[in-house]
Amino acid sequence: MRGGCPILSVMGTDLPRRGRSHDTPERNRAEDPSDRANMTVEATTGLRRTLTRRHLQMIALGGVIGAGLFVGSGVVIRAAGPAAVISFALTGALVVLVMRMLGEMAAAYPSIGGFYEYNRLALGELAGFLTGWMYWYFWVIVVALEAVAGARLIIYWFPGATPWMLTLGLVLTFSLVNLLSVRSWGESEYWFASIKVAAIVVFLCVGLAFILGLWPGATGGIANLTSHGGFMPNGIGPVLTGAVAATGFYFGAEIVTVAAAESAAPEAAVAAATQSVISRVLVFYVGSIFVVVALLPWNDAGITQPYVSALRALKVPAAAHIMNAVILTAVLSALNSGLFASSRMLMAMARHGDAPRALARLNSRGVPAYAILVGTLFGYVAVVMNYVSPEHVFSFLVNSYGTVAIFVYVLIAASELRLRARLEREAPQRLRVRMWGYPYLTVLAIVSMLVIVVSMAFIPDQRLPLLFGLVSAVLMFLGYLARRRFGPT
Repeated sequence: MRGGCPILSVMGTDLPRRGRSHDTPERNRAEDPSDRANMTVEATTGLRRTLTRRHLQMIALGGVIGAGLFVGSGVVIRAAGPAAVISFALTGALVVLVMRMLGEMAAAYPSIGGFYEYNRLALGELAGFLTGWMYWYFWVIVVALEAVAGARLIIYWFPGATPWMLTLGLVLTFSLVNLLSVRSWGESEYWFASIKVAAIVVFLCVGLAFILGLWPGATGGIANLTSHGGFMPNGIGPVLTGAVAATGFYFGAEIVTVAAAESAAPEAAVAAATQSVISRVLVFYVGSIFVVVALLPWNDAGITQPYVSALRALKVPAAAHIMNAVILTAVLSALNSGLFASSRMLMAMARHGDAPRALARLNSRGVPAYAILVGTLFGYVAVVMNYVSPEHVFSFLVNSYGTVAIFVYVLIAASELRLRARLEREAPQRLRVRMWGYPYLTVLAIVSMLVIVVSMAFIPDQRLPLLFGLVSAVLMFLGYLARRRFGPT
């Protein structure tokens, strides 16, 4: 199957691409809107639209609740004190704006590849190429990291197990889940997300009961917010630094816009799903962090494992086992989602010639088997790197993928800024979901994300991730130049 841009026929109107004077006649003809619209049906043929609204809503909601919240949040709290609540609120507000932008574009243009397609249409081939490969790069690294992390969590219960065998078993298991059908992926992700959401809701309810003095043996109160050096014990600097560090914790909610193309009613489903994220993400993140810093002194030794320590403070039996199970669920969910997101992005790129064409092929079950296996293969290689040379190659991957995620968000916001203007001129009926305060909040989000990137240069712990992220982006740009010179026109 040859590639095309699915978003144009869904929209019901042609949005012409801006030509380039140096383009060849063949390239101009390939970019003609009518040609692109005619290729739309072909681009979506073969996919099974079996994801339901409940799948997308829970996938979007669970996508933002990752292992970073349960584990990495302790680092932010340790640095910023109780004011870590502000760190997560700042970053959460930014993610909410990006999700609103994605909701607007996805409701208007439900398509394979999601924002990869939007960036191609709005900003051109280079932006699409960089977005697609950056996003793929992010998720295949997540697959490797979460497979390793999952094995370590399982060893907590089975200390005699062999780590590499557990890692291999996890990658194989979730490869099979993704290869079976999109429905099997959606159903497994639905239940993973349900467990994570339920765990956060229960934690919030129990924590608030303790704070209000309604929990057995609880004295109540929020003295820990100010009694250990104040609400902002280390000043404003660590609070802003914490906001930068927390950016990667939220990444994942955007998967719903990629999955929308495989749902029965993509426009309505993705609009509802993105709305559910916007209304609840701050409650889950900011609310749960507030409960943690209210229950525990921010300088307590146990803050490195904030949720485990909080459950112990609540005198919940087997607190460590409970949180180990919840964190394992979050890790497996990320592994499962990583294989899905990376394969769909690779398939979309292959259909445009930004990746080998063979990776666009679907098997008899309607899933891009080759694209899934390529992501899995990278996972195997990265796992080997972790054991053979963790201080070199694998550390580069770990330190670079978070910065790449921010670059993706910047490109998404820039795409919304341009596509919204074109929609208002040419197809306002497609604006079922609208970005708030356009264009001002969109511009504010772009500026804020660029400030985060620049700030990383002045934060010692973030300099290496910034450097490696920039190196990764440069390598992808060189890949684009090679694609233009040697790839298909």
